[in-house]
Amino acid sequence: MDFGYSPNVEALRQRVSQFMDEHIVPRVRQYNEETRAGTFPVSFMEELKARAKAEGLWNLFLPSLREDEPGMGLSNLEYAPLAEIMGRIGWASEVFNCNAPDTGNMELLHMFATPEQREQWLMPLLRGEIRSAFCMTEPDVASSDATNVTTLIQREGGDYVINGRKWFITNSGHPNCKIFIVMGKTDPNADTHHQQSMILVPKNTPGVEIVRNPSVLNAQHHEGHCEITFTNVRVPASNLLGEEGSGFALAQARLGPGRIHHCMRSIGAAELALELMIERSQQRKTFGKFLYQHGTIGEWIAKSRIEIDQARLLVLKTAWMIDNVGAKAARKEISMIKALVPTVHTTVVDRAMQVFGAMGLTPDTPLADHYTWGRCLRYADGPDEVHLQSIARMEIKASQATLGQGARYLTPPLR
Repeated sequence: MDFGYSPNVEALRQRVSQFMDEHIVPRVRQYNEETRAGTFPVSFMEELKARAKAEGLWNLFLPSLREDEPGMGLSNLEYAPLAEIMGRIGWASEVFNCNAPDTGNMELLHMFATPEQREQWLMPLLRGEIRSAFCMTEPDVASSDATNVTTLIQREGGDYVINGRKWFITNSGHPNCKIFIVMGKTDPNADTHHQQSMILVPKNTPGVEIVRNPSVLNAQHHEGHCEITFTNVRVPASNLLGEEGSGFALAQARLGPGRIHHCMRSIGAAELALELMIERSQQRKTFGKFLYQHGTIGEWIAKSRIEIDQARLLVLKTAWMIDNVGAKAARKEISMIKALVPTVHTTVVDRAMQVFGAMGLTPDTPLADHYTWGRCLRYADGPDEVHLQSIARMEIKASQATLGQGARYLTPPLR
């Protein structure tokens, strides 16, 4: 496995970094001021998106593009370091049309949409004209197990009728969100992994109601993590994505690359936190010494560097595996990065907040926002505990072929 940057990727890294420095970082204060005043989307977002598109920094995430689909056609391994750069600012990925959950939804439509669905929804998403949401999690069941979903998608003649309640549906509150991909059960009596289907529901369909947009850790995200009810929502049967009963398989196909995107952005956030920690530790003194000269903070800096680099290498390995052997073969690695990286993210940010003291809790640094989102990621795409259980099961299964061989290394008791 070679994780070195190709000349093309290195050039893109420089271009994305330069774009961030020249056009995004100078807008951070304005973004914060506008969103806190209730202005959303912010006034300059479309301007920045147009500039990124004009500079060819658009749809960097999606490999295997068709001729009429705008983007770079980068592999997951090539895209990973670019996502890391974007992750330094929470909203930066939208500028490049590389933001969740739209990326995962575009991947689903790219792989499974009919020609009509592709023209109506995928192409506007690829052009950045609309936004989308993925509706899976529900308040009344443990949605970390996708087979638990209770929303019903029932066939009635030439239509499907949808009834259910969803929540924490990211992006659903965004004014430009126009389409929901809804996961529910079309056949509750089928075997466990063939009960679910996915269907396209335009946001303005009668019977769709956004009930509320709850805050997370008391922070309000304007794009929304909304609670939504679907009451006798009727859409044409042609809105079904894939085939009846394929919803679970589609969900698994969506999650592999998307988790890499989240993880690389998290590494970018952790890198920024480490930079800020190091700078702050060289500017402030306590008890006659710079902060970094105190053993505890020096240890935090060292541990953070080790943890970030370890996490990055595991994510790059996972990206390489998805590119070369497929997401199914990389299931263990995908679970490993999902369980590891958000914890590294929050651990490093928490250390940086401590070094900044009370200032680290305020909007004067990006640390509190990065901590909030990092904590959220320990639930997104499945909680840590689910991934740890999956890893353990795979390890136990893999051990069966050589079970007992480890006993050769035990020292027998003296007789």
